[in-house]
Amino acid sequence: MKTKTLFTTITVLLLGFVHHPVCQSASEQRLAILPFSAIGLDEPTILSTESLLRHEIEKLGAVEVLPQEKVDAALQGEICSEVPCAVEIGKKLQATEVLLCKMITLGEKVIVEYRLIDIPNQKILLIDQATASYVEDLDVVMERMAISIVRQEPLDKTAKIDLITAKETKTPRRRASRKYAGLSFGYLYPQEGYDSDDRSFSMDFRSGAEINDYSIGMQLAIRKGFAANIYGSYLFTKTDVCPYLGGAFGFHWITHNNYNYGGYWDDFGVYHETKKKKGDGFEFTANGGILAFHTYNLQLIANLAYSYTLNDYNDSAIIFTIGLLR
Repeated sequence: MKTKTLFTTITVLLLGFVHHPVCQSASEQRLAILPFSAIGLDEPTILSTESLLRHEIEKLGAVEVLPQEKVDAALQGEICSEVPCAVEIGKKLQATEVLLCKMITLGEKVIVEYRLIDIPNQKILLIDQATASYVEDLDVVMERMAISIVRQEPLDKTAKIDLITAKETKTPRRRASRKYAGLSFGYLYPQEGYDSDDRSFSMDFRSGAEINDYSIGMQLAIRKGFAANIYGSYLFTKTDVCPYLGGAFGFHWITHNNYNYGGYWDDFGVYHETKKKKGDGFEFTANGGILAFHTYNLQLIANLAYSYTLNDYNDSAIIFTIGLLR
């Protein structure tokens, strides 16, 4: 019986030691919410929004919210929307924190800027803003703001499945680029390798986008085999006649004659197999050309390129093509 009594006493003391500082800390937090300043909103909407925020903070129960009557009495009819003024009002009310809020309308959007001020240390604990896509979205915004203020953490960390604003459900905007695709035809003129051919037919398909002064994309080509490259070019003008310079990097599978297969007999009657040469390899390309009708959706491209393939033949060539981009 004595053991049980001793255990109960120790448990009560430990619980009191653990929970007492928390309760004391919560009771020491006194928050004064100053009247909202607003641009472009009517008085009933402002008062309703203040009431919503006050209710949400009180509902969380972690902070003592000073009555609005006391705040109004301390203000004595004056408008307070700056930190020095808020500090003075907080001292009058013996508050530990003061909240300043400002509401601005942009079309249908309502932007709420808020600052939480530490009165004893006279510093800003939290500064953030929330955006309601329309007035009816302010209830969700106030609930999120209440959590942000009580936890003293940024608003974006308070998101939950049932607390998402209309703005957060929208797809983020991205910078636009002009996309295009097209075909080109021409000839490949070997400089080295390529079985010493004079020339061969070349055709390529390219797909890419123009971003400011640059054009980037991917090219698939048929020229003595098959090539796939990623390219980039600098566009010198934004007019109808646009010169450009650039380069590409990729892989080229080149078709060669089969004379490298087989072997030979030496003077001692021993047969030696000839090692098969590799016709494929990484390809480096330098190119330049002209875009005609550059300001139109349908453009004409004339491209001159020099390519070098890292294979056993050291294939290199000049390639000239013309085509259409759309």
